[in-house]
Amino acid sequence: MSTQGHEDELRSERNHVAGLYARLDAERARVKGRYGAALRGPIDAENGGTLVDRDAEVRALAREVNRLDVADNGLCFGRLDTLSGEHSYVGRIGIFDEANDYEPLLLDWRAPASRAFYVATAASPENMRRRRQFHARGRQVVDFTDEALGRPDGADDDGRGDSALLAAVNAPRGEGMRDIVATIQAEQDQIIRLDHPGVLVIEGGPGTGKTVVALHRVAYLLYTQRERMERHGVLVVGPNPAFLNHIGRVLPSLGESDVVFMTAGDLVPGLRVTAEDAPEAARLKGSLKVLDVLAAAIADRQRLPGDPLPIELSDVAVRIDAETAEWAREEARASGLPHNEARAVFREIVTYVLTERAMARIGRGWLTRKDGQAWEELRADLVAELADNDAFVAALDELWPILTPETLLAQLYTSPERLRAAGADALLRADGDAWTVSDLPLLDELVDLLGPDPAAEQTAERERKAAAEAEAAYAAGVLDLMVGREDHMDDDDHLFATDLLYAEDLADRFLERDTRELAERAAADRDWTYRHVVVDEAQELSEMDWRVLMRRCPDRSFTVVGDLAQRRSAAGATSWDTLFEPYVPGRWAYRSLSVNYRTPAEIMGVAGALLAEFAPGVRPPESVRACGVRPWSRLVTEDELAMAIEEFVRDEAGREGTSVVIGPPGVPGTVPASETKGLEFDAVLVVEPERILADGPRGAAELYVALTRATQRLGVLHLGPLPQALTGLAETGAAG
Repeated sequence: MSTQGHEDELRSERNHVAGLYARLDAERARVKGRYGAALRGPIDAENGGTLVDRDAEVRALAREVNRLDVADNGLCFGRLDTLSGEHSYVGRIGIFDEANDYEPLLLDWRAPASRAFYVATAASPENMRRRRQFHARGRQVVDFTDEALGRPDGADDDGRGDSALLAAVNAPRGEGMRDIVATIQAEQDQIIRLDHPGVLVIEGGPGTGKTVVALHRVAYLLYTQRERMERHGVLVVGPNPAFLNHIGRVLPSLGESDVVFMTAGDLVPGLRVTAEDAPEAARLKGSLKVLDVLAAAIADRQRLPGDPLPIELSDVAVRIDAETAEWAREEARASGLPHNEARAVFREIVTYVLTERAMARIGRGWLTRKDGQAWEELRADLVAELADNDAFVAALDELWPILTPETLLAQLYTSPERLRAAGADALLRADGDAWTVSDLPLLDELVDLLGPDPAAEQTAERERKAAAEAEAAYAAGVLDLMVGREDHMDDDDHLFATDLLYAEDLADRFLERDTRELAERAAADRDWTYRHVVVDEAQELSEMDWRVLMRRCPDRSFTVVGDLAQRRSAAGATSWDTLFEPYVPGRWAYRSLSVNYRTPAEIMGVAGALLAEFAPGVRPPESVRACGVRPWSRLVTEDELAMAIEEFVRDEAGREGTSVVIGPPGVPGTVPASETKGLEFDAVLVVEPERILADGPRGAAELYVALTRATQRLGVLHLGPLPQALTGLAETGAAG
């Protein structure tokens, strides 16, 4: 294309995109108008309308406003030309011409017709002649590049078909992950659009984009299955809070907000845990073998009395002996009920035995079963007396106590005797309730094994009702105030409060209302179930972690992201097949990503040498680019270390982009590699790799993670001899 022809085309594209923005603005104004009217307008009570209905409408309109707002950033990013000469535009949302039979003016990137924009190649053109990619600044198209498809001679190709991708991967990193809707690659698109109802495992080495692909797959599923998914939402589980903060903008930037973000330490409502166990304890707690430990710990609390327990009643004394307690225990266990609920069976059997004995003694010589009503009246009196007898209640608490998950686990961890009985001596610790991440699946499991505490449930229900009634009374008071003021207003100037609401059912409708957003309600509810779950760094999760997640998603609809070569947890996954086949036999699929978009070839060469040592069977991903900057290393003394770190930080502060210093525990000014998992930085300084590597296989995985966080520049400071795998670094006398 000639220079003049290019300019003419550019002018035409600018006008077209400007027209799309005009339609976006008009639609946004219309929806915002409806949103404001829904907030202020009356509730249609005569036709059964409620505050719940109003809230649902308002929230739906708020989501639509947000969807239109985020579409403003890069609304249209490309065009497809077919072999027949037709063309279509691709962007963040769909825009249609209502006046022309809803002809699509802009295709949503998730629409089936947009697929060719991402997967068409010269060898497989998908019936397309050309792909055009726009380069925009704000709302204005500043240039475009064309890529010929299905034309062996490359006619009309300006030779810059990968320019958008390269510009994106070379751009300085900001504070959070960006979406890739304009630069999705073919292997990524195939995974994003994969129609698989079970567990999808996406494995890829560092920088292959597996996380962002998983998030775009969520956006795609919400687009294609919105009715099924939006009422229950999506859960995204990541390795640490920094990672969740890093990825937290991607889905909102795609117009999707009904998503809950958590770490494995957040999965039990009311707890937020980051502490980790030593490897041996983590391995035991993460294994399914710990289920036997929990069962034994519960059984240990279902006791038999060493000596008979005396119960003094008004007319007779009875005793709970071992034989009675054993019968009651067998019946309670055989009921299959959780521990706390089975206490009722235990109590019923003990009560029966004690009342039978008491009645036989009290009625000796004057009362027998043949006396019918008198016999039953005596039984009822004794049952009532036992229920109020402090010694009887204390005996029940000793033999079959009401337990909470926290109490049971804390008392187990601090008792050598109980741990020995449960076969878990390795879990002994001084501070029983100093929870670790590995404890949370056990606490969650115990919720089901123990069942609810009836007294606590009754208290919570009373508090809930009291709070709801107070809110309803306040709302009714507001209505009375509105009605009282109507006499002072002109009828023609306002709607009466009684026109909007029926006073007699205001309280009922107010009690139904839950104004929390879906993400807030889901995060606070242990029994909430999600329609889809994304798990990142999935190789770090234990077998017990997966039991928690499977309970949260009964449909078993998962997108699982991981890299077995980066596993650092002693309890983590070693095989996807072993992990998922028991849960979804025949319903899990595996896809891999092989291209490294983050790490330049120079840095990946260093990381690949390390990978070859600790995971020789794993092939590193192939970098899509080189940066022209060779990674360096520098030998320093302990006295020089802090100064060298400060020098790196000072130099990077004057450059655009982000940086981080990664080191072993205890080195000032550094963060551990585990806290950078899933993150990326323009520049990375790794401190004392020899100490990181000394932690065995876990240390090798940590160092591999540290080396592969950089997108442009990598430096290493070492006090001792440089590990053999890192000898490919350029040794220098000064940082950089």
